[in-house]
Amino acid sequence: MDKFYITTAIAYTSSKPHIGNTYEVILADAIARYKRLQGNDVYFQTGTDEHGEKIEQKAKSAGIEPQKYVDSVADQIKDIWDCVNTSYDKFVRTTDKKHVKKVQDIFQKFYDNGDIYLGEYEGLYCTPCESFWTESQLVDGKCPDCGRDVELKKEEAYFFKMSKYSKWLEDYINNHPNFIEPESRKNEIMNNFIKPGLQDLCVSRTSFDWGVKVPFNDKHVVYVWIDALSNYITFLGYDVNGKNESNFEKYWPCDLHIIGKDILRFHTIYWPIMLHCLGLELPKKIFGHPWLLFNEDKMSKSKGNIVYADDLVKEYGVDSIRYYCLHEMPFAQDGNFSIDLLESSINSDLANKLGNLVNRTIGMINKYNDGVVVKTNAKTKFDDDFIKTVLSANDKVNEKMDNLRISDAIDEVFEIFIRSNKYIDETMPWVLAKDSNKKDELNHVLYNLFEAIRHGAILISPFLPETSEKILYQINSNDKDYESLKEFGVYKTNTKVNSAEVLFKRIENK
Repeated sequence: MDKFYITTAIAYTSSKPHIGNTYEVILADAIARYKRLQGNDVYFQTGTDEHGEKIEQKAKSAGIEPQKYVDSVADQIKDIWDCVNTSYDKFVRTTDKKHVKKVQDIFQKFYDNGDIYLGEYEGLYCTPCESFWTESQLVDGKCPDCGRDVELKKEEAYFFKMSKYSKWLEDYINNHPNFIEPESRKNEIMNNFIKPGLQDLCVSRTSFDWGVKVPFNDKHVVYVWIDALSNYITFLGYDVNGKNESNFEKYWPCDLHIIGKDILRFHTIYWPIMLHCLGLELPKKIFGHPWLLFNEDKMSKSKGNIVYADDLVKEYGVDSIRYYCLHEMPFAQDGNFSIDLLESSINSDLANKLGNLVNRTIGMINKYNDGVVVKTNAKTKFDDDFIKTVLSANDKVNEKMDNLRISDAIDEVFEIFIRSNKYIDETMPWVLAKDSNKKDELNHVLYNLFEAIRHGAILISPFLPETSEKILYQINSNDKDYESLKEFGVYKTNTKVNSAEVLFKRIENK
């Protein structure tokens, strides 16, 4: 059994996450579920990033203590992760006392090794992004990441010698071409940040208090990104003195970080250098996913175009939202969310191609054979192509998933459902049912359809887990192991199906 450690970026507890933020955890969940389906030992970690100046300001505006503020938002985030059926193994919070102590130990080690020194910083700072920028990096005088105003900050600070490792990082990325994906993101990081030469990084602040205190100078708070990035190893059981817990020894290095493109810089520059200075292996892959826009525009409260996953789930069901997020997002370009597009995908793909297939197939077995599926050998001329489509889907899905082409992987699963609907049209069970001499052929066709649906239900489970369970229950099949997908004909003969229930209701124009 292979191990697989996957993480999302931990969600910032400044406010309730919208559907664009939630897309990331759905994406990671689908990958984690697929790896488990294949028999891997998966550890899936997500959680919340709870320190920083922005949160201190938010708490002050709300008239409450920062801890109380982040407790409330962290609960909201966890509730939303749960409502979209996320199968995480660990939900972490950076206000955890053990994590705080480990971050201090890591900072101390950097300092003791000579990678951190005391100085004074004067620069342009974006509070929402917790980032310093040079004048040349600004876009129209504003933060290049979020487009908000920056302000001049001057204070005593500790600095990390990032410049010392600039060449090392460039060489590492060049020698590990799959370390950053997609290619376009890697090129942005290399050309815009690494090749021009890295600057030393300000890694402490004195102008606010809400954060991890520098262990040897409590006037300073540790830079929020050192705190946040360390979560991937601290909660896994890393210890700077080598007394690592079993989970760290088992799962590190991380196999896959799923990261929004807006914070890719932190994960592909600061994080690798931090790990290198700790003497640790780097993650195998960092994937910078695109944004999910709303009507072609970035979601933000100021624009009034925020949509929340829990509201959508209440209206349309969890698997409809999972399907849209996973299927309608391109690999490298930003995707677009709109209610019209969501409802269209539910009607055309989920209700029609999938739901209608299962419903009509169960309806036919009830009508023509009292709900009992019987395996016979009355082969039809359409079988070979049909079975080939079903059996080839597994390898095709696997190839797409290995390359993180999630939408394409779903398309490969839906080829089973599309081909099954065509098989019905080709074999015309309603015609076979009229001829008593063709009873075996009718049963053979219906058996093949149930076996194809079984294959599809198993392969769709990482993406639509509730729907998969409903299908397998309706066709009354417990044969759902990944290994069973290597054969066609596993579905047990003489199985009595359960009653059909609508998987996805068609949505009429509103």
